[in-house]
Amino acid sequence: MPHPAIAPDHVAVVTGGASGLGFAAAARFACLGLKVCIADIGADRLAEAGAKLSSLAPDGAPSIMTATVDVSRRDAVIELARAVETRFGGTDILMNNAGIQPGSEMFGPPDRWQRILEVNLWGIINGSQVFAPQMIARGRPGLIINTGSKQGITTPPGDPAYNVSKAGVKAFTEALQHELRSTAGCQISAHLFIPGFVFTGLTARGRTEKPAGAWTAEQTVDFMLQRVDTGDFYILCPDNDVPRSLDERRILWAAGDIVENRPPLSRWHKDYADAFATFVKQA
Repeated sequence: MPHPAIAPDHVAVVTGGASGLGFAAAARFACLGLKVCIADIGADRLAEAGAKLSSLAPDGAPSIMTATVDVSRRDAVIELARAVETRFGGTDILMNNAGIQPGSEMFGPPDRWQRILEVNLWGIINGSQVFAPQMIARGRPGLIINTGSKQGITTPPGDPAYNVSKAGVKAFTEALQHELRSTAGCQISAHLFIPGFVFTGLTARGRTEKPAGAWTAEQTVDFMLQRVDTGDFYILCPDNDVPRSLDERRILWAAGDIVENRPPLSRWHKDYADAFATFVKQA
């Protein structure tokens, strides 16, 4: 059975909703008859995305709302929540999905680190802290879905600021779910959405055709909704290259660095390459 929050005339708010995973989720919600607000930056992108959603929604444009929002600014998120309440009466589903990945280096420009953390981590903190109390007070089932990353769990070398931001999203969302389930009368649950390799504008990097190993945004969102329906907190998505079994071994190995007192990121350490390869084969 679908999650009770995913129902006609309920309200979904999706940040980063003008493209990629955010737009794919908004499109699914619109097709299911929900009222949808997409928040993003870039008026032209929002207008184009809003028009597409209006064509998909059973009730057309009246059930679609767009908002130009920088999620790193708490005052902008507060204004978004007010605008959604004024237009649609409240929020049942919040998908904190806005994110950036411009690349980073350990000793790179501090302003780049700052911006990545502001959008990827503080955007999710702002959205959750602003919307959750209103959603709880609404008194009906609801969802908060925060977009994380496998890079926030296994933290591979090469993009440390992004890894730090997504590791923070994991820790925050775990704490959020504990808080929600411990709140009397609360019918809201939080979920950590962990996509695999998805072909979107964020990952295209100049490519115009989807690589064979990637899933489409639509495939990934469909998987996410299936796992929400079953109550999963950790929505760990496979793709055409990496099955869940391999993800599990990678995650277990990363945790084992602490338990076994190995060097950090030993998966990429030359002295542990053979041991890791053997560990993976044991799946």
